[in-house]
Amino acid sequence: MEKVKIGVIGCGGIANNKHMPAYKNNANAEMVAFCDIIVERAEKAKKDFGNENCAVYENYEELLKDKSIDAVLVLTHNSEHCRITVDALNAGKHVVCEKPMAMNYAEAKKMIEARDKSGKILTIGYQGRFRTDSLYLKQLCEQDEFGEIYYAEATAIRRRAVPTWGVFIDEEKQGGGPLIDIGTHALDLTLFMMNNYEPAYCVGRTFHKLNKQTQTGNAWGDWDTERFTAEDAAFGFIVMKNGAVINLRSSWALNYADAREAVTTICGDKAGADMPVAGKLRINGIKNGRQYMLEPDLSAGGVAFYEGASGGSPSDLEAACFVNAVLGKGELLVTAEQAACVTKILEGIYESHKTGKPYYFD
Repeated sequence: MEKVKIGVIGCGGIANNKHMPAYKNNANAEMVAFCDIIVERAEKAKKDFGNENCAVYENYEELLKDKSIDAVLVLTHNSEHCRITVDALNAGKHVVCEKPMAMNYAEAKKMIEARDKSGKILTIGYQGRFRTDSLYLKQLCEQDEFGEIYYAEATAIRRRAVPTWGVFIDEEKQGGGPLIDIGTHALDLTLFMMNNYEPAYCVGRTFHKLNKQTQTGNAWGDWDTERFTAEDAAFGFIVMKNGAVINLRSSWALNYADAREAVTTICGDKAGADMPVAGKLRINGIKNGRQYMLEPDLSAGGVAFYEGASGGSPSDLEAACFVNAVLGKGELLVTAEQAACVTKILEGIYESHKTGKPYYFD
C-alpha cells in the first residue's frame, strides 16, 4: 500500500480545524473522498484539502461502496457515530471516529463487535493524549514515577465558552453537554495516566443553571436559550475497583475563575503531577526529606515521534499514529476498549443524576 486512501464523512468544524489539515500534512495518507449531508461543505473540503480527482458524496453509504478507500474519518455529530462506524467497518474500512466514541456503552460495544468481525482498525479521536505534556507524563507513569495512583482529578472547565454553533447544545443529538463534549477528554487523559479501566461505581450531578440566561458574556456570543437543552455543567465522583477515586468536573460556562480544559491531576504514593493548563506540567514529591516541584521544559525534544507526521501538533501525531497502524508500522495509542470505558463512565454519571443514586457498573 503506497498511501492510505482516506474518505471523510462529515466536513464540519472538527474536520476543517483538526482532521483534514493533519491528513493533508501526512506524507503517507491521501484524502480521496469527502461526504457531508450539506454537499456544499464536501465540495469546499475537496477544494481546500483534496484535488480535482476526489469524489464528493451527500450519502455516506455511497462513499463506503468505493473499494479503493482504505479508511474513513467519522466526523459527524455524536448520535451518528455508532451507525456510520459500524457500517464503515462492515464495508471493510479502517475507522477513526471522533470523540466521544458513542452516545452510550451499548453503542460502543456494537462498534467493537463490528471491528472484531471485520478485522479492521478502530480508534477514537482523543488527541489530548498526543500533547507534549501528556506524552511526557505518560512516560513518567510507565516508569513508576508516581507509584500507586489512588486519587485523580479530571478537569474540563470553561468560564464562559459555550459552543453556540452546530448541535453542541442539543442534548438529543449530542447525548449531553460539556460532560460528553470536553469532560470526555479530561476523563480519557486521567484513565490513560492511571492505566485503570475498571470502574466500580460513580455518583454524578448535572446542572441547567445558566442555559436560560441572556446577556451571557459568552466567548462566541449569546446562546439560543430555546436550543440549549444540554446541561451547562456536570460533576462526577468515580470509584474504581482497586479503590482509587477520580473527581470529574466539566462545564462550558461555570462562574469559576480558574478555567482549565482537558487536564488531569494524579496523586500517587511516590509523587504527584498536575497540568495547570493544557500544555504545562508540574511534578511534585519528596526528595531527601524536602518537598520539590519540577516543571519540565516541554518546548523541545523528548516526545514520541510518529513517522509521517510533518509537524508536532497533537492532531498531526494522532493522524500519523493511525496511518502507521493501518500500514502495519505501529500500534494505536487510543484503543476502542479504552474509549468505550470512558463512554461507560460518562453514561453512569448521567444515569446517577437521573436516579439520584450511585450507578454500579457490574
